[in-house]
Amino acid sequence: MTYAYTLMDSPVGKLKLVANGERLTAILWENDRPNRVRLADLMQADDRPILIEAERQLNEYFAGKRQTFDLALDFQGTAFQKKVWAALLTIPFGQTRTYAQIAVQIGNIKAVRAVGAANGRNPISIVAPCHRVIGASGDLTGFAGGLANKMLLLSLEAGQTSLAAAADKPTQGATDAANVDAKRARPAPARGMQSSLFGN
Repeated sequence: MTYAYTLMDSPVGKLKLVANGERLTAILWENDRPNRVRLADLMQADDRPILIEAERQLNEYFAGKRQTFDLALDFQGTAFQKKVWAALLTIPFGQTRTYAQIAVQIGNIKAVRAVGAANGRNPISIVAPCHRVIGASGDLTGFAGGLANKMLLLSLEAGQTSLAAAADKPTQGATDAANVDAKRARPAPARGMQSSLFGN
């Protein structure tokens, strides 16, 4: 099987959008580990409708104009992983869940570590919001896209920063600048927002 892909510039670095037929099967990070998401042969195809639509919706998300995605998805993984990834899709915009909460949701309270492992292999980043899963103490824990990007996505969803300007400046330097500017310009979150964001 051959998958089609396109590359898009974003405020969190260059993303590789991958399609299986007319379904989105992966969103990979610029510095993703090669074996984190296992896919067959890839060929570049910038004209696939699903990839064009995915890029459009992601740009709206980064601009603060979209909170949910409406895309046909094709998760490639084990039955357990698919349960975890389906649970990710239920986490509302601007909220977080712990690994233990996801384990309870899928009906396996003892599977906290396995949930963490499956979360780390989520192939469709951002759309299936693994960035909304945090440690029990509120720590941001590991993230395939890097902890700085995880914080940036959570801040965007908390309304503390906008990535709209950065979306027009796709270079890595601009991404770094956006991170710095966001940190400088971002007001301290209200106590209630911080509580809902980090589960404190």
